[in-house]
Amino acid sequence: MPLRQDFPASVRGLTEAEAAARLRAEGFNELPAAGRRNLLATVWEVLREPMILLLVGAGVLYFFLGELRDSIVLLASIFVVVGIDLYQQRKTEHALEALRDLSSPRAMVVRDGKQARIAGREVVRGDVVIVSEGDRVPADGVVLSAVNLSIDESLLTGESVSVRKSASDIAPDDIGRPGGDDFPFVFSGTLVVQGQGFAEIRATGAKTELGKIGKALRSVEPGATRLQAEVNRLARILATLGLSLCGVIAVVYSLTRGSWVNGLLAGITTAMSLLPEEFPVVLTVFLALGAWRISQKHVLTRRGNAIEALGSATVLCVDKTGTLTQNRMEAQKLFAGGQTLDVHAQMDALPEAFHELLEYSILASKRNPLDPMEIAFQQLGSHSLSNTEHLHRDWTLVHEYPLSPALLAMSRAWRPAQGDGHVIAAKGAPEAIAELCQLSPEDVHEVTARASSMAAEGLRILGVAKSQWQQTPLPERQQDLPFTFVGLVGLADPIRPEVPAAVVECYRAGIRVIMITGDYSGTAQSIARQVGIAGVEHVLTGAELERMDEAELREHVGTTNIFARMVPEQKLRLVNALKANGEVVAMTGDGVNDAPALKAAQIGIAMGGRGTDVARESADLVLLDDAFSSIVEAIRQGRRIFDNLRKAMSFVFAVHVPIAGIALIPILARWPLVLMPIHIVFLELIIDPACSIAFEAEPGEPGLMERPPRNPHEPLLSRRRILLSSMQGASVLLVVILLFAAAQYRGESEMTARTLTFATLIIGNLMLILTNRSWTRVIVATLRSPNPAVWWVVGGALIVLGLVVYVPFLQALFRFAPLQWPDIAFCLAGGVSSLLWFEAWKLLRKRVVAKKAQ
Repeated sequence: MPLRQDFPASVRGLTEAEAAARLRAEGFNELPAAGRRNLLATVWEVLREPMILLLVGAGVLYFFLGELRDSIVLLASIFVVVGIDLYQQRKTEHALEALRDLSSPRAMVVRDGKQARIAGREVVRGDVVIVSEGDRVPADGVVLSAVNLSIDESLLTGESVSVRKSASDIAPDDIGRPGGDDFPFVFSGTLVVQGQGFAEIRATGAKTELGKIGKALRSVEPGATRLQAEVNRLARILATLGLSLCGVIAVVYSLTRGSWVNGLLAGITTAMSLLPEEFPVVLTVFLALGAWRISQKHVLTRRGNAIEALGSATVLCVDKTGTLTQNRMEAQKLFAGGQTLDVHAQMDALPEAFHELLEYSILASKRNPLDPMEIAFQQLGSHSLSNTEHLHRDWTLVHEYPLSPALLAMSRAWRPAQGDGHVIAAKGAPEAIAELCQLSPEDVHEVTARASSMAAEGLRILGVAKSQWQQTPLPERQQDLPFTFVGLVGLADPIRPEVPAAVVECYRAGIRVIMITGDYSGTAQSIARQVGIAGVEHVLTGAELERMDEAELREHVGTTNIFARMVPEQKLRLVNALKANGEVVAMTGDGVNDAPALKAAQIGIAMGGRGTDVARESADLVLLDDAFSSIVEAIRQGRRIFDNLRKAMSFVFAVHVPIAGIALIPILARWPLVLMPIHIVFLELIIDPACSIAFEAEPGEPGLMERPPRNPHEPLLSRRRILLSSMQGASVLLVVILLFAAAQYRGESEMTARTLTFATLIIGNLMLILTNRSWTRVIVATLRSPNPAVWWVVGGALIVLGLVVYVPFLQALFRFAPLQWPDIAFCLAGGVSSLLWFEAWKLLRKRVVAKKAQ
């Protein structure tokens, strides 16, 4: 009879009253919900950031000055930035919700001596639960009795092979760690793949192994990124300068020219020329469009901050199961009749000598298995034996001999569809099968040697035997059957075919690859060799790591690339040690056990197809196709995005110099005002945001993946880059001021001089776009790199410039006068010539670099 209906009378379980009392005292069997902050409080926290406050102030100021259009655009950009921040701050709650859902299955318990099915969250400490094939274990406990019980603990350990469970004669005081065969412990959230058993619950909710992962997840707090801090710093500097000048200019203008209203407008114009409202706009556009572009490469971006870190990733921490491998078992080597066969997917047919070995491997397995090794037998059999007499779908299973700690082998007895008697198939540990077959010492030595040789390749080895029994009934013990040795089967979790090439790409890009796995050292080394990870001879185990202090660990992680038998807390320690060594860590994974490390890493990458909800919620990036090669493509995109962001920020910094200069110098020189708020709106809200889109679409520089990772401590805008950007802007300003002075000297009207100056400024700004597309290639070379967005920007700016110069209504609004053809040529020549020196600098720098390379 099935165990669920026939349990020992001695198992009474708790009474309903005892269970209710413990539920009140200890709480539900679920992870505590993260305290959600009030939405208004969260929004207020975001709005207190200096950059956001500056944008709010500018928008409100424009509103009271009647510039409604400017106010609406600035305030709209605030909502975008606030929305992104709110999304990032809610990620921890989502991860905990996914953990709670996973850790609360339905449970079958024994209470008052009767079976009862209850919600998993109502299981309490001391409950006796019944677990059977296909169940999720509701809480951590100790096995009281078991029949062929195997459990998949890969969510907690990363091991793809299920582990055997045996009953404990003496109930231990403490629950052990997940992983390993023949231990009497079961853990919340794990899956029973075979057999049945009773377990007494020892820990529920946050006290389970799954709950400890949840605690670790809550304790990991990602800080502000370097890029955010740098952009905030630049924004504060420019904002302080702009607001200070606003007051100074307003006072100076009013005292020297006697008009406070015009003085206030002049001050606002100068402040707006320096107000860094482009910085959050550019950053938002780059992160949003960057995430969209990465999604086209089958990578979902869950947190925009990871995009900036991709270009500086120096270490890629890889979980073996499901990341490097396919998270399934596959028969890779067979031994029978003194012959060895390497099995591969392209094999057309299995040689006849190995048909019997596969036949009895399948007979020793369940018809509809959950065990990964039994599934592997079925798959190979359906492929290789489908047209032979070795598949027996019409046979009847009459008896099972379960695996036991005394004999690590199990047998299944079948009644053939035709004929009398029974056919018995056995599989198990090679030494147990040799014992069943009563092999001679010489034969035992040969089997052991073959098994050891196959195990050295990282394979899981099973022995297979056969027997026939004509009498009735069958003997009580499988040891009493006359078994004959059939052969050995070596199984492994196969690597993903695209992984070796992706690992080579990582090394070419200067990225170190580290494997962190819960599996055994030999298996980890075998997989590392297959995928091409360097330094396979050095392995550090979880037990060795446990004995190390933080200083020792930091020293070892600098040279070791394979870490085996790791538990979740140790994976988190490894990531933190790497970060302490100054590494920028990208961590991949797919199980619950990876979640804390995924969140702690600067770049957490989860597998979307095979990954758990917890891993996906904790990660920054999700591989939609589970392809390891997509990681390399994401890194390439990350490098391109950061390069282009730097170009865009350099342009924004440079373009402010002539705008601020042409707003300030006429005031100090007592010239007519050139720029007014409407002109600043034209420059800021048409040219600058459009240019951020153009720079974002810029193709990657040649050799993007041939260079080492970007130094994570390198600022977005270094002093040298700021100096060169300032010189770019200063050269445009010089040309514009000289042209305005010449127009004044020639006696041109104020509106004509303003129009000439503004048109030259626009041409100079467009030249800034073209020259900043690349700091290594001249403008002519960049024309061969397709980027339609650039030409939309250039064409759009010139068309709008023509409209405001020649359409009467817009002429009056901008206080312009129409230009003649000689004036237009003069403006073009001035704007283009303003940056020829920077093009010459590129050529000179390229020659110097080429000479050093020789």
